[in-house]
Order: sequence, then C-alpha cells, then structure tokens
Amino acid sequence: MKKNHPIRRFVLASAATVSGIVLLLALKPASDPAAASAQAGAVPQQTAAAQGAQGGAAEQAGAGTVLGDVVRTEYGPVQVRLSMSGGRITKADAVQAPSGGTSSQKTELAVPKLNQEAVAAGSAQIDTVSGATYTSEGYKKSLQSALDKAKAAGGTSGSSGSSGSAGASPAAPAAQARVVTGAATNTQYGPVQVRVTLSGKKITKAEAVQAPSGGTSSQKTELAVPKLNQEAVAAGSAQIDTV
Repeated sequence: MKKNHPIRRFVLASAATVSGIVLLLALKPASDPAAASAQAGAVPQQTAAAQGAQGGAAEQAGAGTVLGDVVRTEYGPVQVRLSMSGGRITKADAVQAPSGGTSSQKTELAVPKLNQEAVAAGSAQIDTVSGATYTSEGYKKSLQSALDKAKAAGGTSGSSGSSGSAGASPAAPAAQARVVTGAATNTQYGPVQVRVTLSGKKITKAEAVQAPSGGTSSQKTELAVPKLNQEAVAAGSAQIDTV
C-alpha cells in the first residue's frame, strides 16, 4: 500500500488518537493524589467543626429544666418548673396552681409576681403575695424542692465532667427528646393530667393524658384540649390562656 494512500493515513491518525487517549488515562492517577491530598486536608476541618459542635453541646449541658415537687394547698396543688443555666434561675413558671372560682383570679394575680421574684432572687426567699397566701406558700415550697434537685443534679454533672472525655458524654442525652408527665390534678368534673415532650428546654408536643369526660364534659374536652395543647407548645410554659 502506498504511503500516501488515504486508508493508510486514516489508520495512522486513528492509532495516534488512541495512543493519546491511553497516555492521558495513564497520566490521570498522577493528578489524583493532589485532589486526594486536598480532600485529606478537608477532613480535619470537618472534624474540628464536629468537635466544636460537641463542645457547644457540652456547655449547654449545664442548662436544663427542673420540676419541683407538687405541694398540696387548701385550694389546690402547686408545682413550679425552673429553667436553669450555670446554676442560675433563668425562668420560673407554675405548672400547677389553684383554679376555679376566686382561686383562678388569685392565681392570675399571684403567679406572675412569684415567677418574677423567683428569677430575681435566685432562691425561694421571696415575698408572699397579699391575698394569695396559700398559693404563695405552696409556690415557695415547690420552688425550694426544684432548687434542691437542681443543686443535686449539678453536683453529679460536675463530678462526671472533670475530664475532657467525660465532659463530652452528657451532650448526647441533652440532644434527645424526653417525655415528662405532670401530676394528675383533680377538678370538679374529673382529673386532668398533661404529658409534655421536650427537646432541650423547648416543648415540642403537649397532650392530655387525662381529661373530664361524660355528658357535656366530653364536648368541652374535645373543644378545649387541642387549643390548650397548641398554646402550651407555642408559649413553652404553663402561662397560657384559659379556654
């Protein structure tokens, strides 16, 4: 076949193209280590970010919500819930308080003041609200029990957090949702009991485990409970409107 024959030129050109492709493929792994090293350099950054997130969670482990004991008074049970951060009260609210008739009026008057004083004083040494003596005394007893629980829990977490590895471990439970069921409160029409799902310090779900039923009570329960559940989640506390 002649050297300048078209088929000969086509075969040579094809062979040159294939050789070039093979050469490029052979050279490609040589460039990959650079990309691999760049990716390897990115790993410590991600690890550092993860460690930073764990450190932030560990710092938040000192914050939490503490529920005081239920204190029975002449007009109904009183129970206080505290939000703590670094051993300090950041928020106080009454999960339970006397209700019905004039008790509701006295509760609406007294509880906000007691909540404010508890945060300001940082202790159970607060003044009794005039006209709501029983509610105030029950509030202070429940508040003191919550503070005692917070102090006991703080001592436990302090001993476990003495080392760096142990200090990071409480972060995992803090991120998990937990369910808390309140004490049953007896009303004129039947018992009421609320169950709350918490994520950190935030209420993510509220539902009535028990509620009055039978006759018109069932109708009122069907009307009121869904609204109360929604308001509890939205407010993040027991300071919600009466239906």
